[in-house]
Formats: sequence, structure tokens, C-alpha cells
Amino acid sequence: MTALVLFDFDGTLADTAPDLAAAANKQRTRRGLAPLSVDVLRPFASAGARGLLRCALDMSVDHPEYEESRLQFLKDYESAMTVETCLFDGVPELLAQIKNAGMQWGIVTNKATYLAAPIVEALGLSADCAALVCGDTTAHAKPHPLPLLHAAQIAGFGIDRCMYVGDDIRDIQAARAAGMPSIAAAYGYCGPDHPVQTWQANHCAYSPQEMWPMIKQLAG
Repeated sequence: MTALVLFDFDGTLADTAPDLAAAANKQRTRRGLAPLSVDVLRPFASAGARGLLRCALDMSVDHPEYEESRLQFLKDYESAMTVETCLFDGVPELLAQIKNAGMQWGIVTNKATYLAAPIVEALGLSADCAALVCGDTTAHAKPHPLPLLHAAQIAGFGIDRCMYVGDDIRDIQAARAAGMPSIAAAYGYCGPDHPVQTWQANHCAYSPQEMWPMIKQLAG
């Protein structure tokens, strides 16, 4: 059974929301606002600075202070991005199952390389990761299919032997555009706007522990 399982990172493999929320709350405290709970900020984590500033400060990308706030958010996050971040329960076992079955796995994230690569390394994922494609690796980010196609090329797999797993509608859109089957990680952040059941993924997993039978089925 030879296949490549590509994963989104934030909200799919790793629970990065606590550290992202901490950086978002720093923007609030600078303005004299009380911090928000991680649970309030969590659904916006997959959208990065754009989503978190929208939630924390009600600030859209066309706000005159958005770019300054975005850069400060990223600076704060980079300084403390592995404090509470960890793999979701069941992810190490899932990755081991993939490896033991003779399959490979990789990561395709919209997170910039300078942020993603150190976290991937800190979580002990680098050695077995067949491809790490970040938001600045290719000319387009998800939901464009190019990052997924590039990851398949790096790992040496044809599209017909690949699948993609993610917790955002853009992940499923990217998989569809790339011609890959998909699994929605419904335990992840998922965003506030589109219910996961409407994404049209091939499968929907409500925990990492549910995912292995789905991966085996898609791998044939």
C-alpha cells in the first residue's frame, strides 16, 4: 500500500491555538482590553493573523491599522510559538500507522516557513516528513492547488496516490482542485463560517483516532 497522506498543520496535526491566542491577546492588552479565552479565539486560528485580528480586535484587512497590527502579532507569536503548542492526541499513533503501512506523509500549510519549520522541528516531525510546503513555498497558497501538487512532486508521488487532510474549507477546496480525495479534520478549528458537513470532503473525522480506516480506504 503506497500512498502519500498530506496534512494541514494548524488544527489538523498540531494544536497551535493556545500560542496563537496568546499573541492575539497581546494585541488586546496593548489597547487596554481584557484578554479573550482560547475557546473564543480557537475557531479563528486556521485563518492566521487575518482571522485572529478579526476576532480579537474586530479588525479587517482594510483597516488603516491592520498591517501594523499584523506585523506586531507575528512578532509576538514568533517569540513564543512553542509554549503550549502540541500534537493532538492520537496524531503520533496515526503517523506511526501510516509509516508502518509503508506509506508516507507530509505537511502543506499556509503558515510561513519561518514560523512553520521551527514548530515542526520542535514537535519532532521533521525526520519522517516527506514534504513540508508552506505558505511562501509556491506562488500561491491554499485554496489554490499548487502547494498540494508541489508537495506530491517533492515526495515523488503521482496525484492519484495522494490525499489531503485539513480542518479548513480551503483545505478541501485545494484538494478538490488538485484532484486529491480529502478528509475533513472536524476536531480542528474549522472556522466560524462554514459547517464542516458542507465542505464536500470524502470523509469527516471527529478525532485523529478515527482517521486511519479512512486513510486506508482512500489509499485502496
